Amino acid sequence: MPQLREVEEAKALMAEATEWSVMKWLREKKSVRKTADRANAALDELSKRTKLLWPEELRAAYAALENHAAGSDPKTLNAAKQVKRADEEALRARMDAENTFDEAERQLSARMAREGCRKAIDSWELHEKAIRLAERLIPPQR
Repeated sequence: MPQLREVEEAKALMAEATEWSVMKWLREKKSVRKTADRANAALDELSKRTKLLWPEELRAAYAALENHAAGSDPKTLNAAKQVKRADEEALRARMDAENTFDEAERQLSARMAREGCRKAIDSWELHEKAIRLAERLIPPQR
């Protein structure tokens, strides 16, 4: 998996932001949000492009899981389920980070904002892990 500049920049910013005061957070929150949004968009795009390289049967099995349908070869369905679980775990972590940031803003809590930073970094790492899992399902090029 290639290193994504947007994700690396966001991780560095979040690591730095764990040391910020409430006032610094208030001044920088829009910039932090934009940086996080760019990282999320870059990961979403890479995930989408990766899955487009899957065989049609695997893409269909993954789509069937999203629609709560079934009907694929068990091995293919199991592979799709593994990626789907990893994607869902990454999405839950992302939503948890965003909710933590929202609550930190409401409460003007630097402690919660720092927690949101750690959660955001964790969510990106989970998303990267899910993409690496999806990449392993791309058939070798001939």
